[in-house]
Amino acid sequence: MSRIASAETARMSLATSSRLLLVIVGAASLAACAQSPAGRQRADLGTSRQATIERPHRVAAFRPRPIHRARIPNNTREAKQNASHGVASFYSDTETASGEKFDKNELTAAHPTLPFGTKLRVTDVSSGRFVTVRVNDRGPFVRGRVVDVSPSAAEALGMVDKGITNVRLDVVR
Repeated sequence: MSRIASAETARMSLATSSRLLLVIVGAASLAACAQSPAGRQRADLGTSRQATIERPHRVAAFRPRPIHRARIPNNTREAKQNASHGVASFYSDTETASGEKFDKNELTAAHPTLPFGTKLRVTDVSSGRFVTVRVNDRGPFVRGRVVDVSPSAAEALGMVDKGITNVRLDVVR
């Protein structure tokens, strides 16, 4: 019987102590909430005067930037600087990014950054064959490739059997 009485006493003291802890936590949180704003304002007055001076915010005016067209090189030195080298592939699609319908018989190409309508001379570096194409689509979306050409341009370059080839790109007028 004494064991049961001591267990009951321990359970009651645990319940009492947990209630007491809840009351203390509740009182502390109420005390924190009851702090007056005037007390906080007095604490802010002790800071430097520069903190109280507010400067008006300046809103930057929206200035649209002009669209720059791709510059066509005037001499061969600039042309060599504008040339890019990389891997070309050919593709077939139903509609281009420029909105026109894809025609596999036209000499067109997809380039990631050049403006639509730009004429490119695509030269196969191994054979020396070249073709002039018009950019009318975006791509290629495969890392390491610089241009996708239409099937007719790929046939002119002789790359249909290989699928990809190393090329040099030159912007022409």
